[in-house]
Amino acid sequence: MARLTKKQKEAQAKIDRNKLYSVDEASALVKEITTVKFDASIDLAVRLGVDPRKANQMVRGVVTLPHGTGKDVKVLALVTPDKEAEAKEAGADYIGLDEYLDKIKGGWTDVDVIITMPSVMGKLGPLGRVLGPRGLMPNPKTGTVTMDVAKAVSDVKAGKIDFKVDKTGIVHAAIGKSSFSADKIAGNAKELLDTLMKLKPAAAKGVYMKSVYMSSTMSPSVQLDPKVG
Repeated sequence: MARLTKKQKEAQAKIDRNKLYSVDEASALVKEITTVKFDASIDLAVRLGVDPRKANQMVRGVVTLPHGTGKDVKVLALVTPDKEAEAKEAGADYIGLDEYLDKIKGGWTDVDVIITMPSVMGKLGPLGRVLGPRGLMPNPKTGTVTMDVAKAVSDVKAGKIDFKVDKTGIVHAAIGKSSFSADKIAGNAKELLDTLMKLKPAAAKGVYMKSVYMSSTMSPSVQLDPKVG
């Protein structure tokens, strides 16, 4: 097992392992124990009491973080020529259709989000093996397949993220950066947790939100009280 550095030991010492922290407390503490020199990502890991193998217990959704993600999200708009101007005005980084489909076929996936139109989805089907594993396949449920291309691009640029419970029942999401104030980290965390609560499947039995952990890149994790905002 790797030995802890002095800074890691100091960070661990600041966490009370017998305590469940409120969102506000955890947000301040994670900022305090983040010692890396770069602007670390702040992440939430939420274990849900669902069986994601059952379709009626799948938890998936979108949330617009009130304070953004802190990340410059690169957006590809796969649109017909009549939609190119509005995609550009909304801030899409790459705009086009066939030339980008060819690039993706060749293995290019240097974007964070792909937004497209219903009429184009047929062309994207064959690229599922490339886009699917990377989480880049557009989906009407997450608002990335739409005729309102400008709104979709603007929303993503403003801090809209999509999330999905993994096969172990955990939702992982980046909710900001360590340069954010504790208030902004807490605001984003609360928005995500509130959204998850609203998405509780009717088929889920027992405790729904089992555990919540907040951490930053390379920091120890802090356990939150799932019942406290």
